[in-house]
Amino acid sequence: MENINGGNKAAKKYQVTIYTDGSASGNPGPGGYGTILRYVTPDGQKHEKELSQGYKHTTNNRMEIMAAIVGLEALKTECDVVIYSDSQYLVNAFNKGWIDDWVKKDWRRKAKDPVKNVDLWQRLLRAMNGHSVRFNWVKGHDGHPENERCDKLATGAAAGEDLIDDVQSAV
Repeated sequence: MENINGGNKAAKKYQVTIYTDGSASGNPGPGGYGTILRYVTPDGQKHEKELSQGYKHTTNNRMEIMAAIVGLEALKTECDVVIYSDSQYLVNAFNKGWIDDWVKKDWRRKAKDPVKNVDLWQRLLRAMNGHSVRFNWVKGHDGHPENERCDKLATGAAAGEDLIDDVQSAV
């Protein structure tokens, strides 16, 4: 996205909506994410961008997190962002404060077990830096047009031929 504030610090932030979905067949197995970014410029121009990628061997939860990461990393300036996801794992991590507890406990859960997908949670936190981000849950496979489109992007990417490695420690 272009520099939307034109260097004016007092300019209003872009209002960006990001829709996300992740998938994995076999869990772990081949997987992918799908992301839709939407925003309106100050002069009223509407913009939309779709992003997706498939992975050779991953999990559904990793792809749900990646979908949000990729959407946020595509932003070129500070924005007010609303992310819609059908992943309660992703949404609840922020809306129920799990992520804060994990960070305070050095990426450990209540039972002292290590948090899974720490590499992606840390990357997501970095991608959120400078943005105002809210997470909203939508019921998956329930006719929500953008969620359905993200699902098609994610499953299509997972079934594609350009699969990449998911460099990780948890799968």
